[in-house]
Amino acid sequence: MSLIDEASSVKGKILIIDDEAEVREVLRLHLESANYNVIEALDGEEAVNMMKSGSNLLQVGLIICDIRMPKVNGIEAIDYLKQNAPSIPVIVVTGYPDSDLAVSLLKKGVKDYMVKPIEKVKLLAKVEETLAAPQDFDYV
Repeated sequence: MSLIDEASSVKGKILIIDDEAEVREVLRLHLESANYNVIEALDGEEAVNMMKSGSNLLQVGLIICDIRMPKVNGIEAIDYLKQNAPSIPVIVVTGYPDSDLAVSLLKKGVKDYMVKPIEKVKLLAKVEETLAAPQDFDYV
């Protein structure tokens, strides 16, 4: 397969932000099996630094973010990302369901809130649905 064929077979770049290596690996394997290109961040701080460097903001089509992480937590990372890249959709994944938190995140523009462990079929369906939806742009 040529580099052009390989690039055209990839559906889009997804950033996974989670401090648990096993969770990142499972999410990455699920997404790569559906031809998504995945990049990973160990925590919110690394994600913010990645998004600040180069043209990463332009290359990412979706962010999947955990909430409870060391250094910069998911809420802080989402606040930064929504302020600096409001058109990139965010899906929250968490092992600690909290309906009040879910409502507040959805009000901030998060597209969905999923509780770990996440089934492959549900993850891929939600990713496909989110990427197919029209992007939100908030021009000021």
